[in-house]
Amino acid sequence: MPDTKIASVLTPLAQKYGKYALPVAVAILVIFHGVGFWGFLFSGRPEYFQELTPMNLLLTNALLFAFHRHWSVAFILFAVLVSAVGYFSEVLGVHTGLLFGDYAYGAALGLKVWEVPLLIGLNWLMLVYTTGHISNFIRLPWLVKALLGALLMVLLDIFIEPVAMQFDFWSWSGADIPLSNFIGWFMIATGLHVYFQKAPMYKENKLAPYVFLVQLLFFISIYSFL
Repeated sequence: MPDTKIASVLTPLAQKYGKYALPVAVAILVIFHGVGFWGFLFSGRPEYFQELTPMNLLLTNALLFAFHRHWSVAFILFAVLVSAVGYFSEVLGVHTGLLFGDYAYGAALGLKVWEVPLLIGLNWLMLVYTTGHISNFIRLPWLVKALLGALLMVLLDIFIEPVAMQFDFWSWSGADIPLSNFIGWFMIATGLHVYFQKAPMYKENKLAPYVFLVQLLFFISIYSFL
């Protein structure tokens, strides 16, 4: 009986204020990335904001997956496998030069294991998940959607790379970004997007497109000042 009374009180509150959840989450994303934009370029202390990058990434993912519904076994398996594939692809890339080219991670992305930040796996998951949602807006065959999702990830990476080199996320041997990086990104992303399209999990997250767009605008904005 007490549980029923509590539910009877909370349900109307959730219905009344739930409509504000998405705009509040988007506002938080914009504010945090806006502060990061100012901090990297105009604060005079970009190294301080570099140290905050892991927290920003964790906050972004917390908001993103707070909007995910139906945490099924299929979704959890998807999240674990995508994170693992992304992370170990980077481990292979850093230690062999295969997949992406000759590069090394700096200190800005936090704790590293096998010379790769642990958060990289989470970053791969976030990007596949958000671009997968965007590609699902079009009514085309699943393979076309997978290719579109991979292309969106490559588009973002084009603007991430110069920023990453400037602010100690990672660096390339010879300071040139090789074409192999974008080819490797596209190939791995395509495979993960095929998985996204085929995975029997819930794929309606209202915040997902905003997360990708905020990230894209963030890196484009910084890139335009470099």
